[in-house]
Amino acid sequence: MTNKTESIILGGGCFWCLEASYQLIRGVTKVAPGYAGGDDASPTYEKVCSGRTGHAEVVKVEFDPAEINLAQILDIFWTIHDPTTLNRQGYDIGTEYRSLIICDQNQLEIVQSSIEGGKKIWGKNITTELMTEGEFYQAEIEHQDYFAKHPEQAYCQIVINPKLQKLRDQYASLLR
Repeated sequence: MTNKTESIILGGGCFWCLEASYQLIRGVTKVAPGYAGGDDASPTYEKVCSGRTGHAEVVKVEFDPAEINLAQILDIFWTIHDPTTLNRQGYDIGTEYRSLIICDQNQLEIVQSSIEGGKKIWGKNITTELMTEGEFYQAEIEHQDYFAKHPEQAYCQIVINPKLQKLRDQYASLLR
């Protein structure tokens, strides 16, 4: 592993799903659930779920580009959520569940190319919001490592497990 890591902020529904998925990926050094994309400087889970902060549930994915590149991180993103549904993922409905990418200027070209690829994968318009700057606010401790701590919880069984199986089926070569 190199000493240089990159990071990107991704929103694709419930942050528990994204966190559990990216934690399986070789080269991902850290995944932190949190909030981003809004204007509240002190978001909490309750405030974000109210829909009044402008924030989405997101994960900050840190990765070693010597082991996995940004395009691969984004390919996984298009696989583990539906970027064609505005402000929802399954039964999770609201702006806090929107599809969102927050990248830096150095990543912009790769992200834009990936969005075009996502349109081809899904065969319809992508609703993913793209931002080149935005503050990340880490979620409360009870939301960190949620799937690992609660694998038998109903939401984990019904929503997260099928996403993880899809990830295992399609990206076995990238798994730890």
